[in-house]
Amino acid sequence: MLCLPAGMSRKKILAVQDSATIPLFEKAVLGRPVDVTTAVSGEEILGRARADRPDLVLIDSEMPELDWVEACRRLRSDPDAGEVPIILVTSHSEAEYLERAFISGCTDYVIKPVDENELLVKVRSYLGE
Repeated sequence: MLCLPAGMSRKKILAVQDSATIPLFEKAVLGRPVDVTTAVSGEEILGRARADRPDLVLIDSEMPELDWVEACRRLRSDPDAGEVPIILVTSHSEAEYLERAFISGCTDYVIKPVDENELLVKVRSYLGE
């Protein structure tokens, strides 16, 4: 655990466990005062978001049980999680697909295969670094 200056709290990130992006994501935040919580399904994301109140959600477009569109919609409608930035990780780059992502509530996206630098810049930006 890293020591933080007085008054500074650790940032919390919620990510989908089964994503191939998780190792890159963890590398991107390595050495920073960040707690990464993982989930394995859309339903679990919703519960963890309510319980942990993350500062950022990383959601994969390929999730079991509840699809990412519905997970984003539910997150946005939840009073405790509605304002949390959501980054969608997807292999789709078609304009219609990305428009659907934003309409569903995603704040941003990264395209697979994920560029590590792009992911790092977006994570830092949404965490206020």
